[in-house]
Amino acid sequence: MSTGLILGIESSCDETAAAIVERGARTLSSVVSSQIATHARYGGVVPELASREHLRAILPVVDAALAEANCTLAELDAVAVTAGPGLAGALLVGITFAKSLAFALGKPLIAVNHLEGHIHAVFLNEQQSGRDFANEPALALVVSGGHTHLYSAAPAENSWRYSLLGRTLDDAAGEAFDKVAKLLGLPYPGGPWIDALTPFGNPHAVPFTFAQIKSKPHLVGKTPRTKAAKTAPIAALDPRFLFSFSGIKTAVLRYVELHGLRSHATPEEIAARFHTRPQTREEALLLCPQGVLDLIASFQHAVLGDLLKKTFAAAESIAARTVLVTGGVAANRELRQRFADEAARRSLRVAFPNLALSTDNAAMIAAAAWPKFLAADFAPPTLSAQPALALGI
Repeated sequence: MSTGLILGIESSCDETAAAIVERGARTLSSVVSSQIATHARYGGVVPELASREHLRAILPVVDAALAEANCTLAELDAVAVTAGPGLAGALLVGITFAKSLAFALGKPLIAVNHLEGHIHAVFLNEQQSGRDFANEPALALVVSGGHTHLYSAAPAENSWRYSLLGRTLDDAAGEAFDKVAKLLGLPYPGGPWIDALTPFGNPHAVPFTFAQIKSKPHLVGKTPRTKAAKTAPIAALDPRFLFSFSGIKTAVLRYVELHGLRSHATPEEIAARFHTRPQTREEALLLCPQGVLDLIASFQHAVLGDLLKKTFAAAESIAARTVLVTGGVAANRELRQRFADEAARRSLRVAFPNLALSTDNAAMIAAAAWPKFLAADFAPPTLSAQPALALGI
């Protein structure tokens, strides 16, 4: 007899996570072990260290998820794991553990695409919030430290079918946030610091702009710079839905060099002094001069404006009535407000995951695995890490 319980395991980057989700709709437990303290001193994720920390954390995290759900291994219907995209060594830790556990239990193993997991985080949040999610085509923006992708998402036999509409040509949006924060002397991860400091700056102080992206036929079939696709199908994509954040990152660098802007303290001093993000302008000014606050606000305003413009243009192109926004950057407060306002202006529905489901977690992996379980879409014993795994057709 099916219990509907799936153990999800996520280890694609720098969080080791496990969760128990019932029938893809109810989270019984969700445990995440973060590696921020490990990587903070380097200002970014070090792949070798990430793999080592996953090895240390995965068994305690899975045990904690089972205990929190008051569930035994025997009660599980299946074990689901992130197969890619992500860091090869980090993925291998989760996959090896999940394969071994599934084999020992005699349970099915389900491979989940990390990007599809992020999209299912929205579905999971909507169901758990008691909202009736419309089973109709939607436009999904997956925006995080490693991904900036636009997908059409259409229901197909109790599951979903995805088609890539747009993607970044270089840096992901979240990556640009972290790199700009590091440039300004803010702690890692920088995205939440920029989000917290933006309200104290003038978003129109520095007029950042994005150049029009032209078609790139010379890149067809070549390996992309980002980790989220096996090939770069850029020639097949509408240039209106392509992103590029390397230019604004360079523009910030030049502005900083020209004006000599930086935070007042080192990232270590800031982390030691502020246990929470600044709540007042006075606290913000202790961290950064007003010029830095204005630069931060202008940078965020421009990046979010580009995401907003291209997302809603893509939604209009496929006549989508629903827009899904997910991934770590979806936790940004200004992003949520601006997307909600624009959706209301266009009489569209917009949905986000809650903050816990926005960043990497295993509940989204277990939720995405449920339709695959119903379809008996199980992974073979030869499953291995796929660092450049693509989603959609």
